[in-house]
Amino acid sequence: MIKVGTFLNVIDNSGARRVLCIRVLGGYKRRCAFVGDLILISVKKLRSKRRFSTKAKKGEIYKALIIRTKSRIKSRFCQDSTKLFENAVVLISKQNKLVGTRIFGAVPKKIRYTKFLRIASLSSGII
Repeated sequence: MIKVGTFLNVIDNSGARRVLCIRVLGGYKRRCAFVGDLILISVKKLRSKRRFSTKAKKGEIYKALIIRTKSRIKSRFCQDSTKLFENAVVLISKQNKLVGTRIFGAVPKKIRYTKFLRIASLSSGII
């Protein structure tokens, strides 16, 4: 469950490391976002090694797709639930294209059923 003011990790190679949620997209007065939802973020911290050659710059505003949350993810078809260790996102440009070219780690199966199928194919695995 992601709210306004939540810090999140970035799991792609766009150059950003930590971001801050500044708006939950997808409805009037919507307060919480879950896996597969879009949010508006601001870049707060960059990756240290490639600070000068990054695609994302500090202070820029992007859309982001939520990939992992610390709260439980319920499965659609059975009664299983998965709890992950971090809150993580992938940066998306204004044209709904990925900013990075690689995704680190596995993504939940729920991402497959959104319009961002490319994220599931770029990841290393599906949970």
